[in-house]
Amino acid sequence: MSNLIAVDAGGTSTRAVVLTPEGVCRGYAAAGSGNPISSGPDHAAREVAGAVRSALHHAGGGGADGTTVLAMAGARTHASTDWITAALREIGVEGRIVLESDLLATFCSGAWEPDGYAVVAGTGSAAIRVRDGRQDLSADGLGWLVGDDGSGFWIGRRVVRAVAAQLDRRGPDTELTPRLLAALDIPNDASAGPDGDGRPEALRLLLEAVYGLRPIELARFAPLVFAAGADPIAESIVADARTALHTTLSAIDTRSVRGPAVCGGSVLGVLGLSVHGLSGVTEVRTVPDGAVGAAVLALRDNGVPVDRDVFERTRDTLAALRATAS
Repeated sequence: MSNLIAVDAGGTSTRAVVLTPEGVCRGYAAAGSGNPISSGPDHAAREVAGAVRSALHHAGGGGADGTTVLAMAGARTHASTDWITAALREIGVEGRIVLESDLLATFCSGAWEPDGYAVVAGTGSAAIRVRDGRQDLSADGLGWLVGDDGSGFWIGRRVVRAVAAQLDRRGPDTELTPRLLAALDIPNDASAGPDGDGRPEALRLLLEAVYGLRPIELARFAPLVFAAGADPIAESIVADARTALHTTLSAIDTRSVRGPAVCGGSVLGVLGLSVHGLSGVTEVRTVPDGAVGAAVLALRDNGVPVDRDVFERTRDTLAALRATAS
């Protein structure tokens, strides 16, 4: 076995790692969205293959003959990999292709221990319990329509509803209103009278703008609550998001699985995670993404035991590569 390939294929960006069976990372590269569910299989295949090709070049060339791991949201180990197989074969990547959960990769990015928890809150949100190195139980991750509590979408939707309520005179004034209107290039003219439907012009334009977006795009407004300072409405949204994520983690917490809670995602990175009252979480660790975890999963799927030394070698050599790449 020469090179192993690990890919953290996200909905926004993709990270590919080339490493040895000893856990030494030799190549790293990034590309665009590599998730076939959110971006389509053709686009995802191009981005994943492009990232792997660049990572192999960074590692000094050559192919890979071990099991290749793709960690991504919505992954199922029994799902088809036909969408990516041909593209990887063309660049010299042979062997099996295995799909792994992005949440498991998040956990393995921050923990070498076999047991613990992972919580992710970015555009969406979910949590998993990990037992003996495998995903044991999950909570939320149900999508914007029926779940993803405390996520970027969830917060962004609350922002839009609060602003609409103020403009419609159903809710209190909030600093979120001028910030959201500015983000949408809508004039915030308080003196503007109602339109033909009896609504303020700013509200009419707000409705046109947000209904012109895909629902999940409301996540782009989540940062507004963190920029609004001591605004009571923004503070209540932040508090509710923290409570929602605590509730999600509580649903899978158990005294019989004790270990770290590894946190990922842009929203959770700002909110922080409360573990008050939880019996299984021993500490909280934060990771930027699932690249280290994808590499750890590639080692394990190729029969390499990953103890603390191997984990730290993988983490540290990848960090050095990323520092060079940036």
